[in-house]
Amino acid sequence: MDAVTPTQVAVVGMSYWGPNLARNFDRIEGSELRWACDLDESLLAGHHAGFPRTRFTTSLDEVLADPATDAVVIATPVPTHAALALKAIQAGKHVFVEKPLALTTADARAVAGAAEAAGVTCMVDHLLVLHPGVTKVKELVDTGHLGEVLYVYGNRLNLGIVRQDENALWSLGPHDISVMLHLVGQRAVEVSATGACYLQPGVEDVVFGRILFENGVIGHLHLSWLDPHKMRRMTVIGSERMVVFDDMESERKVTVYDKGPVPRTGEYGEYIQVRSGDIFSPKIDTAEPLRLVCQHFLDCVRTGATPVADGWAGLATVEILEAMDRSLAENGRPVTLEVASR
Repeated sequence: MDAVTPTQVAVVGMSYWGPNLARNFDRIEGSELRWACDLDESLLAGHHAGFPRTRFTTSLDEVLADPATDAVVIATPVPTHAALALKAIQAGKHVFVEKPLALTTADARAVAGAAEAAGVTCMVDHLLVLHPGVTKVKELVDTGHLGEVLYVYGNRLNLGIVRQDENALWSLGPHDISVMLHLVGQRAVEVSATGACYLQPGVEDVVFGRILFENGVIGHLHLSWLDPHKMRRMTVIGSERMVVFDDMESERKVTVYDKGPVPRTGEYGEYIQVRSGDIFSPKIDTAEPLRLVCQHFLDCVRTGATPVADGWAGLATVEILEAMDRSLAENGRPVTLEVASR
């Protein structure tokens, strides 16, 4: 593909999140929104004025049959993700799939494997892994600034939106699970989860999850849409320092705490001491995270580079979600994850 030729993008699913993706792919330099596709004709009609250069259709086959279409963005309901992604890959198109990649590990593995075999780019919209704040936290982890990472925990809470077709784990969990996998850089070996259905039978509106990573780091999740606080926070505890990413903060997105335990040097029985030093908030880029994600996908399509959140990263997140769901159904029984094969 010529580096100066705009990438021709089709967005499939123009209901909730699709218009946001369409807006970005329509406006980013080097990209053109060639198609907007949805089964609802009246819904599409409402977007004609916003995207005057775009073709509209209710037929995915029409989109895939167009040789000028380079990439397909899938923003349809979650149960359709895997099947539509596979169809696009089989047509030789690059794919960008909303999270989660699939509802089962088997389907997620099928998509990741098909994309790799076909030599096309597959990226999952794990938005936060490219958020400038998370990028800074990742830098602090990888450079050893925090010391040895001991544990990580996330709080994703709000009062609503209550969903009927998925529980709080599947609705909120992909965000924090994908970030934990990204920050820790290790595969999960065991998970467990407990929760409760207060508002609807069989739909957990609060979930507490635990992830054990291969290197011994523990991740903890608190997910709820039945809470008085709106929180979008991730905390990493290191042996030397600690850091908090708070997406609800307008300016202090990342705060580094120079706090930690003081290594024992005395005799047995001495109290463990802790130290508390400076608090620092580095400057974080204010670029729209979704724009960065879309730009990253376009760059990978053009260069052949592997996306940060590729199909295999999407698979790793689905593995944890599926295993946690099993643990939820079995009252918190720990579930061991199989070694992912490629």
